[in-house]
Amino acid sequence: MTKKQKKIALDEYETEILEAYESGNLKTNKSPTDYQTIARNTMKKNMKINIRISENDLSAIKRKAAREGIPYQTLVGSVLHKFASGFFKEAK
Repeated sequence: MTKKQKKIALDEYETEILEAYESGNLKTNKSPTDYQTIARNTMKKNMKINIRISENDLSAIKRKAAREGIPYQTLVGSVLHKFASGFFKEAK
């Protein structure tokens, strides 16, 4: 069963892009090398932070990281990245 799609009003420019995409005529102006550079720059780690958290929270994070088979710093960085990118939703 598919979700019913919402009808969105597009302006002239957006309509032109949609039509080009649907007809297969939408072309990228970036090469695969450009995308690799963009990906590398996105994932570049260039800042350090220091935070204070409870000993219990750190222990829990370390246990979860161990279960995932990754260093706990990587897990913390991943969680922060997902939060900053809007992938985490508030639980209600």
